[in-house]
Amino acid sequence: MAQEWNGTVLGFEAPPDPILGEMLGIRNILSDNGFTYNLGYLNEIAWNGGGGYNHDPRVAYIDQFALTFNQDLERWTGIADARIEGNIVNRNHNDDLTTRRVQDPRVNFNDLTQESWGGQSITRLGWLTFARSFDDRRLTWRIGMMNKVQTFDQIIPCDFQMLSQCGGKSANSLTWNNWNVHTWGTTLAYKITPTVTLKGGVMEQNPDASSRNHAWSWSTKGSKGVLLPLEIEARPQIFGLPGAYNLGVLYTNAPQRDLYTGKSGGAGASDPNGYAEHDDTWFMYAGFNQQLTRHQDDPNRGLSSSFSMSLSDQRSNYMHSVYAGSLRYRGLFDARPEDWIGFGLTWIDMSNQYARNQREMNTLSGVTDYNNPAYHPVPGHSLNGEFYYRFRPVKWLELQPGIQYWHHPGGVAKTQDAWVTELKTVVTF
Repeated sequence: MAQEWNGTVLGFEAPPDPILGEMLGIRNILSDNGFTYNLGYLNEIAWNGGGGYNHDPRVAYIDQFALTFNQDLERWTGIADARIEGNIVNRNHNDDLTTRRVQDPRVNFNDLTQESWGGQSITRLGWLTFARSFDDRRLTWRIGMMNKVQTFDQIIPCDFQMLSQCGGKSANSLTWNNWNVHTWGTTLAYKITPTVTLKGGVMEQNPDASSRNHAWSWSTKGSKGVLLPLEIEARPQIFGLPGAYNLGVLYTNAPQRDLYTGKSGGAGASDPNGYAEHDDTWFMYAGFNQQLTRHQDDPNRGLSSSFSMSLSDQRSNYMHSVYAGSLRYRGLFDARPEDWIGFGLTWIDMSNQYARNQREMNTLSGVTDYNNPAYHPVPGHSLNGEFYYRFRPVKWLELQPGIQYWHHPGGVAKTQDAWVTELKTVVTF
């Protein structure tokens, strides 16, 4: 059953033919010596078509180069299935439409028009780890400067340009990072059955990990505690169609500041001792990605549906709950069997503690006018949607135009709903 599992329609496509080809045989020489890699370029463009907090037209542009590599060590050391894994990301043009136009900058953002924004224009190490397997490859051990995406929350691809529709929801814990930020840790993944895997680990909880001075740092300076993730993942066949399901919990003993309560028990905004802190913070995430239909002539064409959610400790996390659902279709048209079409909706409910603190700040300042720059907007919920179409004019190039709709951007009802036009481009070298 595990061998028959094919995740292509779920969004897990094989890498396309690269623009540089075999590079005069160099790629084959590297592969023969156990070194494989993927070098890709991504840019994401967003334009505010209407509405939002600031109506002034703006085209926001970001891009990145990403090198992900794997060096097989078994042939050199004799250690079964041993390997070195690495990731280096170069990001440029630190320009995001969300914080500049779409939502009120006086509240924390809860979604992004361009999911790859963040961390400024910088080149940084995403991960560098040693991994090997045991027990006939049922157990995989990984250790080093790592990122959660290497082991956890791997059931939904990052195909949408909107952040809330990109992958699962484990990053909403705000205690670890996606993609290009590393921290020290070690993880284990054990296949209980051919379709069910149990994952766990111990990872550094370091709020400074995303800072510029940590981009290539081996230091644990800034660490506040440890993260203890635990996840169960299943990749079954249901009525002959592949699916991926997971449920994860995350605990940290690192101090997290309360969003409202002060150390003396009242409001932290007026407490002379400041805000209270919590030494035990929890977070939960779950999701599924299931193929629903299969084209009669091509198993790599069909419809799939995904759902992901997160639930946080709203005492310290300003995003209390997030729910995202989507539909994808690969190869809708016979003439374009590798094209994708996708539609997704996300509901975000902000923390009651965060909203209480915003109200308290307004009470203390005496400001009640939303248009006053000193006013603290009170967030509630938001609903965001995205529709895209992705096509490949050539094997190594993907073009993905789309449109986004933001209802209550940032969770603020007084911010006008917004339309955003997008274009995502991917080049594989």
